[in-house]
Amino acid sequence: MSIHLIGGGRNEEAAATVHGPFLAEAGTAPTVACLLIDGGRGTEHFARIEAALRAAAPNCTPEPVLVPVGGTFDPSVLDGADALWVGDGPAAAYHDALADVLDTVTLRVMRGMPYAGFSSGASLAAEHAIVGGRLADGIPVCPDAAADGLEEIDVRPGLGLLPGAVETRAARTGTLSRLVEVVTRGRAGRGVALDEDTLLTVDGHRARVSGRGRAYTVRTGNATGDVVVRTYGAGEEFTI
Repeated sequence: MSIHLIGGGRNEEAAATVHGPFLAEAGTAPTVACLLIDGGRGTEHFARIEAALRAAAPNCTPEPVLVPVGGTFDPSVLDGADALWVGDGPAAAYHDALADVLDTVTLRVMRGMPYAGFSSGASLAAEHAIVGGRLADGIPVCPDAAADGLEEIDVRPGLGLLPGAVETRAARTGTLSRLVEVVTRGRAGRGVALDEDTLLTVDGHRARVSGRGRAYTVRTGNATGDVVVRTYGAGEEFTI
């Protein structure tokens, strides 16, 4: 089963491109559990997500799974679902909600439940989850817009559905530079950054780019401290 990573964005015209492959894997009329951290406007947030998913697959049934800030995700809600979609918002809050059940959720996906991560949900899917921060030892490495209220870069264990780390909203919020810093410091061996309205479909060790933006890979080079950044557009593939 593929893992679908979406770099964020709200362009309605991109909905079918970024959500369609995930929903196609989920079935002809899938029930999709949509995990969202509810900071007080969860119902309104879910309404936007529901509209995007239905625009991509009118026969799907999105079901809200609203977890309050500080709450814990109950994986038993997946028993009646065909697929899991994890949304956007403060990545640290999502990690807090999933921290005690990471292995359980990972096992469900590895056994065949389709997974889509949208922005924060994409970051959490990786081996190492970058949940925010703008400083590396007090030195700014990305704009405040990417910090999610954190100061120092915070990297935590992720779901481990793919190696390395994932950043999203790369062009809009400058997270590529944070990913470079994380890889340079050895906090992740490699990484991928995604623009908004961009989908990365990961199938085993192969990854394919779709959508309006670009994907960027960050890997350590041959020289000590060397980091190599490459960029890929729609239709291009690379080894994850």
